[in-house]
Amino acid sequence: MDKNEIGLNAGAIWRLLNDQRKWSYRELKEASKLPDRELNAAIGWLARENKIEIEQDANADHELFYLQFNVYF
Repeated sequence: MDKNEIGLNAGAIWRLLNDQRKWSYRELKEASKLPDRELNAAIGWLARENKIEIEQDANADHELFYLQFNVYF
């Protein structure tokens, strides 16, 4: 896996998250069909670029992922 592949996978995850809802890791894995290693790298890429938010689900034992929107005036 190289940086280009990680970037492409990050783009695929970003497009999934673009539906304005919160996704669990399991949902992202099933929808993207990426193995854990590649999904984790893509999530890390998006997190490093401040493109996504990650929050702990209060009712479950997992994280939720969704897009972060930066609004500049």
